[in-house]
Amino acid sequence: MANTREIRRRIKSVKNTAQITKAMQMVAASKMRRAQQAALAGREYARLLNEVLVSLRERVEEGAHPLLVERPIKRELVLVLATDKGLCGALNTNLLREASQFKTDTVRYVASGRKAVQYLARTKRDLLADFELKDAPGFAETKRIAKFCVEKFLDGEVDKVTVVYTHFVNTLTQKATVRTLLPISAVELHGGKTPVADEAQKVNSSGFIFEPNAEQVLDAVLPQFVNFQIYQMVLDARASEHSARMVAMKSATDNAKQLVKDLTLEYNKVRQAAITTELLEITTAQMAVGG
Repeated sequence: MANTREIRRRIKSVKNTAQITKAMQMVAASKMRRAQQAALAGREYARLLNEVLVSLRERVEEGAHPLLVERPIKRELVLVLATDKGLCGALNTNLLREASQFKTDTVRYVASGRKAVQYLARTKRDLLADFELKDAPGFAETKRIAKFCVEKFLDGEVDKVTVVYTHFVNTLTQKATVRTLLPISAVELHGGKTPVADEAQKVNSSGFIFEPNAEQVLDAVLPQFVNFQIYQMVLDARASEHSARMVAMKSATDNAKQLVKDLTLEYNKVRQAAITTELLEITTAQMAVGG
């Protein structure tokens, strides 16, 4: 059985750890609120942009824009949106498990987040580029990623662009999601799951009037749609990261407090056993002297 000095040392160590995890929990909670508000605030705009694009697509000819053209898939570009730091539960594990499902011989990767870069390098996958983003990224930062992906698609280097990211549902639920970004398909617009909502939006396109014509408006809206889709996915990923980290740190703090209670109980038992042993030794000595 451990002596009292060792147990006291362990109690002090666990208490120090609990203070650290508690501080990290509070920081994550503060960032989580801002990230959640940003992610949720953009969903209504994304929904309306989706409706406009559906209406435009119904009024132009098939293949009216290069971003709408579907072609045989010979090479695919996968954008992985992971985190820079760990300590966020199984979030990165679930995300990278989805990223590992693609065939390595036909897929090239773009990454955002050190965890994704490290994984792709460790597994010797074809990483074309990695983008660093701030903790609270702006639209201009994510636009660089969208521009890179669009250029690779339009140049014919890849025939499909897919995004692997973590969709934010609520504080306790974050879902690793695989979503096609390019080409923009009619199925994706009408009924596919997007960062905007989990359920398909029923679109009424009869109320839109486009000037000067639908084709010119489509040319302007499509790049904006791609840029904003990536921006919304990044916001979802950030909200998911901070939510998962807050929950993980709260769980770690609670476990540390419980461990301190268990160690304190063990310390009291050891101390009581030591006192009892000392009393027995004293009593035995007195009996021997008296005899």
